[in-house]
Amino acid sequence: MLLYVVRRVLLMVPTLIGVSIVVFVLTRVVPADPALAAAGIGASPQRVESIRKELGLDKPLPVQYAYYVRNLLRGDLGISVYSGLPVSKDIVRFFPATIELSLTAFVLVCMIGIPLGIFASTHQGKWVDLFSRVAAVATTALPTFWLAIVLQLLFFHRLHWFPIIGRISSYHMRPDHVTGFFVVDSILTGNWAALGDVLHHMALPLIALVAARLAIVVRLTRVCMLDVLALDYVRTAHAKGLPRRTVVNKHALRNAAIPIVTELGMQFAWMLGGSAVVEMIFVWPGLGYYAITALNNMDFNTIMAFTLIVTCIFLVTNLVIDLAYAFVNPRIRLE
Repeated sequence: MLLYVVRRVLLMVPTLIGVSIVVFVLTRVVPADPALAAAGIGASPQRVESIRKELGLDKPLPVQYAYYVRNLLRGDLGISVYSGLPVSKDIVRFFPATIELSLTAFVLVCMIGIPLGIFASTHQGKWVDLFSRVAAVATTALPTFWLAIVLQLLFFHRLHWFPIIGRISSYHMRPDHVTGFFVVDSILTGNWAALGDVLHHMALPLIALVAARLAIVVRLTRVCMLDVLALDYVRTAHAKGLPRRTVVNKHALRNAAIPIVTELGMQFAWMLGGSAVVEMIFVWPGLGYYAITALNNMDFNTIMAFTLIVTCIFLVTNLVIDLAYAFVNPRIRLE
């Protein structure tokens, strides 16, 4: 297995190189001047030209890319034009918010989606099955950004139940920094007032993320379980008198788990790298919000860093999914 992991990691390198070249070229050919954006409105031509030289934008494109790769190998992602700080420091500051929101949403999707899909498959044709299928189609058809805006209008503007901006209220003291995850830090430091406020702020972004992904997991789990429950060995297990719960959870679910694990892995990668719309609507200070802000300000170094991070997330997720196959089904050999 170790050899398999090493081989897969080496195969990631060409992908990262290809993505970096494409994004680097695209950020340089767009009709915008990052030096002008960095200099600000009303800057003199001399100031703009000075910044262009500082950023290395006056050099040929291949030379710029060579410098970028050299710095990248040193762990230098460049300086953010927008914040004026190293991009690596900004990522360390913003990424925990994305991980906290995405991981919580992923756990909720697993805890709700898989049992609901199993329950629907074992009650095929009944009202629970029909309701889950209708709900799955309805929520899948709803754009995430539209759902997020509707949640804001309903639960904030109409009902005044939940806040819609940020991770914590300005009148609450942030929990002492331990991990960067506000929920975990609040528990570790015993700051229960901050914990309640953080969970209050997470509610609407979580609903938007979970609703967008939950239906897919429910439908896939249901379909996979129906295929397995129709096999002969399941009927034989029932005929031998095994409890229904044992047959479903121990025998059927284990053999239906491969496509479910694949989909869950992709959903988690999407939440980490693709939740930028939700973060922007709810002003959630995560990596997606940081990337969109950088895009609006023509912050090329940040855009490059975000793209590489998202690419790495999906590549690593695919590797973890492959390793999970061997755990779910020991008959699968990774070679």
